[in-house]
Amino acid sequence: MVENFELGDIVEMKKEHPCGEKNFEIIRVGADVKIKCTKCGRIIMIPRSKFQKGAKKLIGKV
Repeated sequence: MVENFELGDIVEMKKEHPCGEKNFEIIRVGADVKIKCTKCGRIIMIPRSKFQKGAKKLIGKV
């Protein structure tokens, strides 16, 4: 579970995107978190609580 994250962080999620990638870039933080797939560029918006449960680890900055 990842608790401290900022804009521009790359996060590895537990569940992979349909394109096969597990790494996402955080592009918005608030009540919802907007993440972008690093492989195909699709943007997903999920509630903060679901994001924190689904995030495995912080990889680094962009």
